[in-house]
Amino acid sequence: MIDRRSLIGSGALGALALLVPRMAWAKAETDKRFVFIIQRGAADGLGTIAPVGDPAFAGARGVLATDFDGIAKLDSLFALHPALSTVGGLYQQRQALFAHAIASPYRDRSHFDGQNVLETGGAGAYRVKDGWMNRMLGVIPSGEARAIAVASAVPMALRGPHEVSSYAPSSLPDASDDLLQRVTMLYEGDSQLHALWSEAMNTRKLTSDLAGDNGRNAAATGALAAKLLAAPDGARVAMIETGGWDTHAQQRGRLGAQLKGLDAMIAALQTGLGPLWADTMVLVATEFGRTVAVNGTGGTDHGTASSAMLLGGGVKGGRVISDWPGLDMRALYEGRDLKPTMQLDAFIGGAVASHFETDPVRTMMTLFPNTAGTPVVQGLLRA
Repeated sequence: MIDRRSLIGSGALGALALLVPRMAWAKAETDKRFVFIIQRGAADGLGTIAPVGDPAFAGARGVLATDFDGIAKLDSLFALHPALSTVGGLYQQRQALFAHAIASPYRDRSHFDGQNVLETGGAGAYRVKDGWMNRMLGVIPSGEARAIAVASAVPMALRGPHEVSSYAPSSLPDASDDLLQRVTMLYEGDSQLHALWSEAMNTRKLTSDLAGDNGRNAAATGALAAKLLAAPDGARVAMIETGGWDTHAQQRGRLGAQLKGLDAMIAALQTGLGPLWADTMVLVATEFGRTVAVNGTGGTDHGTASSAMLLGGGVKGGRVISDWPGLDMRALYEGRDLKPTMQLDAFIGGAVASHFETDPVRTMMTLFPNTAGTPVVQGLLRA
């Protein structure tokens, strides 16, 4: 026999599946917002924030270097890909900060393992069983605010003891009002299921005007996340999944399209949040970078170090932070990749601790337990 709790927990209830996966929220007593945008597939940091001032750049990147011809530089060394117009505007407003030659502890170039290390905060793949974002919810002050993944399932970064679920518009036909009313009546006598159903209904109302896009459009996804974050009783912590960053072939056009989508997502987030943008921090990061050299199909292969971004009203932006290792062949990691000189863990730990005003040592030890003792990166946000 399957009781109603088992039914809803397994996702077998068709009426609920037509609307939204089960809504359960983690709690954080803060009015600040935090968003993690993960770039699944290993985004090319050298093609995103290009070291055009490095003497070896043009020769090493070949045709990929031409995307930056005539582009104004961010500083004496770096230039931003022209598809990132909104992000570039935030940089000029000192609300965007970039970190380069940055990497997690992972070095073996497998997407699955690299993403697991990035999301769990472990020193190696599958050594930690919960995600750093879930552990983060135990560091920031607890209360009645909420956390959510804008994804079809809960990503590893949000899994753990703090109950978190996900929301994404369904591509299935909308359930009829009559069906919804019948399910509401069915759950009225069950306090647990009634509460879960009520939250699902509230989220459906909140996002109904965006549901027609089915989450496939990057700008619509950003607008959806903003709605979930901007509601007075809505989420305060969110994660957004983006894919398609594995550019083994024809990278020029593909990466440009990917970055244009990311830029539109960030623009929609900023617009949708309005004045709340001042207290929002957005982290953009990937599992590892790509090779310096271009392969025979106009793409790049799995690499090591990449770039990361921090965006938001409180970010101490308008700069690229990097201990640049150089692109000369002798400076490359294993003779092929951008050498990592900054720890992504320490970068994230510093950003979280500064944004939520938590103790940096405790924050680092909780989010990244296998790097205990590693100091966080300081000075990422305005004092």
